[in-house]
Amino acid sequence: MNPIPLAALALLAVISNGAQAQQSPTSVDDKGTITGGVPPVPVSSFLSDEAKAQLTQKLRNTQLPSLKDGIEAVRKGSADSAKAQLEGWLKIHPATITETMMGGVRTDVVIPETGIDPKNKNRVLINAHMGGFFTGARYGGQVESVPLAGRGRIKVIAVDYRLSPEHIFPAASEDMEAVYRAALKTTKPANIGIYGCSAGGTLVAQIIPWFLKKNLPLPGAIGIFCSGAMPSFWFGGDSAQLSGLLNATPVPGARPTNAPRDYFDGINKNDPLVTPGLFPDVLAKFPPTLIVTGTRDIAMSNAIVTHARLLDAGVDAQLFVQEGLGHGHFFAFPGTAESKTAYDVIWRFFDAHLKK
Repeated sequence: MNPIPLAALALLAVISNGAQAQQSPTSVDDKGTITGGVPPVPVSSFLSDEAKAQLTQKLRNTQLPSLKDGIEAVRKGSADSAKAQLEGWLKIHPATITETMMGGVRTDVVIPETGIDPKNKNRVLINAHMGGFFTGARYGGQVESVPLAGRGRIKVIAVDYRLSPEHIFPAASEDMEAVYRAALKTTKPANIGIYGCSAGGTLVAQIIPWFLKKNLPLPGAIGIFCSGAMPSFWFGGDSAQLSGLLNATPVPGARPTNAPRDYFDGINKNDPLVTPGLFPDVLAKFPPTLIVTGTRDIAMSNAIVTHARLLDAGVDAQLFVQEGLGHGHFFAFPGTAESKTAYDVIWRFFDAHLKK
């Protein structure tokens, strides 16, 4: 069994909801690492019935393709999952999705069927999709864009940035720059919001120093969801150890020997363009930032530390943590009260910080 840090075990005791179970003895080594048995982990009692049902289904269906099965299998599994989620969101927020080239980069422009709110006619959101920098193309961006476009009645541009193993850093940053430059031709920077989840959240954090390097004006606000700006990206800390217990999946270990080239292979990660969270002077220049995570999110620790670093740097930073939900669950469970709450929070943040 993987060692469980003390803080993680304490959090587990809360989430386990007081379940009574026989546990094997625990031990603590001289570094504070706890090993031993843990109690059963029920779904959170605070979740809605709909979220409990969808989370239970997800927890019982963990046999998804992994890199050991080959990258094409992973990409197909990711696309199939995103398509199913997209279908659910389009029933709630019908939208027109149009493939559009912007700055030489393929994008999907999402317009809600309810129309653009007049107050948003001069505003736009740009999405960087999930997928670990090697999957999530097209449908990952669409499923992250449709609910926010519908909630805010605003145009959203989902960027289909280049992925590994075909491309490595800084390909995705370059593609985000190209789309941002194209958007700046018609929209003031203060009227643009940029957001993303998981790898997309990491990418959003990375493009701020990238834009600064390119002498570009910064967007009015950004959203770093299911991720952070610290080393290990969407992993690391207590949540990385705890996530396997809470999500019925193994704690991530070494990449399989047959894994394709990683997006950051050979890249010096001690660089503000890669891990801006290590550089307070860079963080101090960030625009207003919303961080979204959940108590079962493998990236929760990174999100929490990133938020603290931003506050230390004097940034207008907000943190929203959803009880009982994991990595990207706020868009993975369409129609739940929890998803509605998340998108209410996200849209209110952008609405408050973007100029009109």
